[in-house]
Amino acid sequence: MTALLLVVVLAVVSGHGDFFTNHWAVRITGGHRQADRIAAKYGYMNFGQIGSLEDHYHFHHSRVVRRAAFSLKGPHSFIHMDPEVEWAQQQVVKLRVKRYAQSDPSFTYFNDPKWSNMWYIHCNDKNSRCHSEMNILAAWQRGYTGKNVVVTILDDGIERNHPDLAQNYDHLASYDVNGNDHDPTPRYDSRNENIHGTRCAGEVAAVANNSHCTVGIAYNAHIGGIRMLDGDVTDLVEAKSLGIRPDYIDIYSASWGPKDDGKTVDGPGLLTKQALEQGIKKGRKGLGSIFVWASGNGGLQGDHCSCDGYTSSIYTISISSTTENGNKPWYLEVCSSIIATTYSSGEFNERNIVSTHKFHTRVLVSVASQLR
Repeated sequence: MTALLLVVVLAVVSGHGDFFTNHWAVRITGGHRQADRIAAKYGYMNFGQIGSLEDHYHFHHSRVVRRAAFSLKGPHSFIHMDPEVEWAQQQVVKLRVKRYAQSDPSFTYFNDPKWSNMWYIHCNDKNSRCHSEMNILAAWQRGYTGKNVVVTILDDGIERNHPDLAQNYDHLASYDVNGNDHDPTPRYDSRNENIHGTRCAGEVAAVANNSHCTVGIAYNAHIGGIRMLDGDVTDLVEAKSLGIRPDYIDIYSASWGPKDDGKTVDGPGLLTKQALEQGIKKGRKGLGSIFVWASGNGGLQGDHCSCDGYTSSIYTISISSTTENGNKPWYLEVCSSIIATTYSSGEFNERNIVSTHKFHTRVLVSVASQLR
């Protein structure tokens, strides 16, 4: 249960249609050299093993259109017929939505400016609006502050130099799957789209008592980021992200999923299912990786989280939310897979929670967040 106190998960939106990419997932036995040989034979480049999935490789073909409405045929297609290739799958872009909740039409005191606003962690007994019952202070008093625990945020990247994150940032728990490098820094743009991962990271592990902004639920945890939502999301991308350093990372936090529109039934693909299963069996040095997932924000659209194959998976811990007054928020999705609930936004007259924001600012967040 202590692991449940370590992660706070949010939710957000990034849309794509169904397009075929120029990336393939391929299963080949015989090792990396064998995979390199077959890749070269058909004009592919071998980008290496897919996460922790043995004998599964990420192939890329530069002469195939990056996105197409259908699978384009050519000499590269013969890889599917090669007797040394056990399985090959051209990757298809999948619509994945970052889950923000939408806006409605005594033991210690830290010097962080927004500490006094964090009513869901502590509150004044004289305050009639105080309803916090998550026992976070009691957990901290017992030493459960995230120390020696490694959490990574699977999202659109995190600001590793953010003043409220830098001290706890862990480069070994980070990777840029979208850019195929080791820097998870978000891509900045005029629309300010890629703020979600940094917010999630702040809720989990914002540094305490540094006179800056806010305090994370697990303020002594190591925090990393996997940048994987700022590009084409495919089965390969998801599996790769879930399989990065499974013996080092303890908790993978994901606040995204299929579109919460009440019409979509979707979930992990073949590779992602294997990555989840392998993680819970072999991750954390045999103890099993912990995968925490946001339950969804489609309540207003009549969505049901049982139709989301990520949050309803037997391999994930599904977290929901409640309002300041302990009521079901209007965006809440209800299903049997939900394991725990934490505070988030509610009606216009109820308070929100506080987290970090990109560009080194703080924000009052309306989120379907999770506390582990």
